Amino acid sequence: MAFQTEPEPERGANLPILPGISRIVANNPGPMTYHGTNTYLIETAQGLVVLDPGPEDHPEHVEAIMRHTGGQIALILVSHTHHDHVGAVAALKEKTSAPTVGFKVSGLDSFDADIRLNDGDTVAGMVAIHTPGHALDHLCFALPAKSGEKVLFSADHVMSWSTSIVSPPGGDMKDYFDSLNVLLNRDDEIYLSGHGPMLREPRDLVRAMLAHRVMRENAIAEKLKTGAASTYTLMDTLYSQVNPRLRNAAERNVLAHLLKMEIEGKVAREGETWRAA
Repeated sequence: MAFQTEPEPERGANLPILPGISRIVANNPGPMTYHGTNTYLIETAQGLVVLDPGPEDHPEHVEAIMRHTGGQIALILVSHTHHDHVGAVAALKEKTSAPTVGFKVSGLDSFDADIRLNDGDTVAGMVAIHTPGHALDHLCFALPAKSGEKVLFSADHVMSWSTSIVSPPGGDMKDYFDSLNVLLNRDDEIYLSGHGPMLREPRDLVRAMLAHRVMRENAIAEKLKTGAASTYTLMDTLYSQVNPRLRNAAERNVLAHLLKMEIEGKVAREGETWRAA
């Protein structure tokens, strides 16, 4: 797959992307977050909207959001309730009193959005698209054309720099396949994701991601034809070249594939191992 890279962005800076859209990158770099979480500032008819305030325990990031918005925030949008996106919501809301917006069912006991969205609902001129898979409460937000191009805030469902982890129980591989197909059937021209740079011609990458997942699933099926195996053994075989820091995530992806294949009648569990059905 043709992933993109970018130089490490300036911390605390308000980085323009498109007319009316900029980002502040949180200082939480890592193998799962690239340079850090993208917090988007979006100008709308309803006022300035902040999408994904970032991780907890980063007060300097919240201060940067306050500095670049003057605290004049109409809404705080949450794409999904993983801590690197929702962790700073409480601190930002305390400073601004802005209402929070998220999916109608939260994946986190400590967060309930003030405004709860269904798939297809509109908020501040953006359409919410429920895209479970990476997270059960994952939302993408479609924005009317900017500079003649249709923009989708794709959060962690599709990122320009890497594939996404699908970790049960919050992550679901069948949902992930279905949600990729939802995006493939849309005509968005630019994706702005939760981590990494802007992605143009995004459906090429979506197609590649679907093909990659099908390839992984076929490889799991072929391996199980030789005998039962644990998730660790399957990961060790299929992801032998992966960064050691990503091996746990790779094993979670294997488990997500197996659970999908179990529902489809392709594999069965035998204690701690799996076999071909």
